[in-house]
Amino acid sequence: MMAHSEALLVLENFIAGKFVPCSSYIDSYNPSTGDVYCRVPDSGKEEVEAAVKAAKAAFPIWSSKSPLERSQILNKLADLIERDLEAFAQAESKDQGKTIMFARTVDIPRAVYNFRFFASSILHHTTECTEMASVGCVHYTSRAPVGVAGLISPWNLPLYLLTWKIAPAIACGNTVVAKPSEMTSVTAWMMCKLLEKAGVPHGVVNVVFGTGAKAGEALVCHPDVPLISFTGSTLTAQRITEKSAPHCKRLSLELGGKNPAIVFDDADLSQCIPTTLRSSFANQGEICLCTSRIFVQRGIYSEFLKRFVSEAKKWKVGNPSDPTVDVGALISKEHLEKVRSYVKKAQAEGARVLCGEGVDSLALPTGNQKGYFMLPTVIAEVKDESCCMQEEIFGPVTCVVAFDTEDEVIERANGVKYGLAATVWSSNVGRVHRVARRLQSGLVWTNCWLIRDLNLPFGGMKASGIGREGAKDSYEFFTEVKTITIKH
Repeated sequence: MMAHSEALLVLENFIAGKFVPCSSYIDSYNPSTGDVYCRVPDSGKEEVEAAVKAAKAAFPIWSSKSPLERSQILNKLADLIERDLEAFAQAESKDQGKTIMFARTVDIPRAVYNFRFFASSILHHTTECTEMASVGCVHYTSRAPVGVAGLISPWNLPLYLLTWKIAPAIACGNTVVAKPSEMTSVTAWMMCKLLEKAGVPHGVVNVVFGTGAKAGEALVCHPDVPLISFTGSTLTAQRITEKSAPHCKRLSLELGGKNPAIVFDDADLSQCIPTTLRSSFANQGEICLCTSRIFVQRGIYSEFLKRFVSEAKKWKVGNPSDPTVDVGALISKEHLEKVRSYVKKAQAEGARVLCGEGVDSLALPTGNQKGYFMLPTVIAEVKDESCCMQEEIFGPVTCVVAFDTEDEVIERANGVKYGLAATVWSSNVGRVHRVARRLQSGLVWTNCWLIRDLNLPFGGMKASGIGREGAKDSYEFFTEVKTITIKH
């Protein structure tokens, strides 16, 4: 524990419109220095119980508001976050280790847009109606909010992914109890300070901070929380599924990925290489959509590898608050060790590490010597069955391997338990469509990466999750549908 503890930021839970202190706290570290800089409530059953009670009490009034009234409040909240964009970006960068540029240009603008997007989409949903003239009946559907939604978000894109859940949940008329990651709680706490000003009634949004084992479990097991939306690891999702089963809860699970990029010999490398560097190393590789397996057709394999490695070496690692830095710090000491261990395993199996970890030296500024940094790392000649090709590493590490035929590469790309995202690089339109159809992947980008239309479904196949998120999909998840038949 640091001696000058009075300088630490101390967070409080936000329940029924008020900040509430907690009886015990956990330390949160600044990943770029390795120092404790924040204390986060270590909430459990008692705090979750109070939050669920507040959310239940707020539900009747909030759910009876018109979509337009809710929409206006969401837009106001978006405006307030946007007004404080720089403060949010600074806090996100310090708390998570991501570069200030990434927080400024990706995380916080997207959090603002999540509220604006659902504020708009909620006004455009229509219900169905059919007529059965032969029996004199008209059928129609009606949709209603479900109740208290439990929302559990991860540490890699903290405010971005938290708002991606809160926005549709409250737009549809539900009230929420949210639990951000205990490692990255600051921006959620900052958002709570703006809720009253935006016109969000007390109890509509409650935020309980703490660990998954205590606070998360209490939320998942609570009988008055009928839905759980979770983004995180497949292992945690299995536990959530087991704990929810006795209550028959509705689950939306957005889990890990082991995403392939397939580079055919007719790919435009001048576009492919810079984009694939981004898709491998953006946000330190800590995005569930990051590319961690690159399959390159044999004819261009050595040229691709040479150019890719030479560009990867140009990525600058260092203090996240420096706007010229490309790669910030990884989230924690434990996570850094885990990512490094994969590189060691690859070397032990005979793979070649072409740049980065253990090959190049990392020079850090004085204040960042104890931070959790790692160079972008490229590994070649990895076997498909290696853990480096099968398991999610979630760091700035990517494996590059050669392939010969289209059929072969599709089989190899599909040969993992995950199925979240894939990228295909080719100038042959027919091939692009053919390959995209055959990949077991919830999202396929061709000749680009991470271009999203929030109207369309987001989510994965196999161990990458259950359910989809997006305008229509989130609306269906966060509402109950009822079919009403009228005989006339």
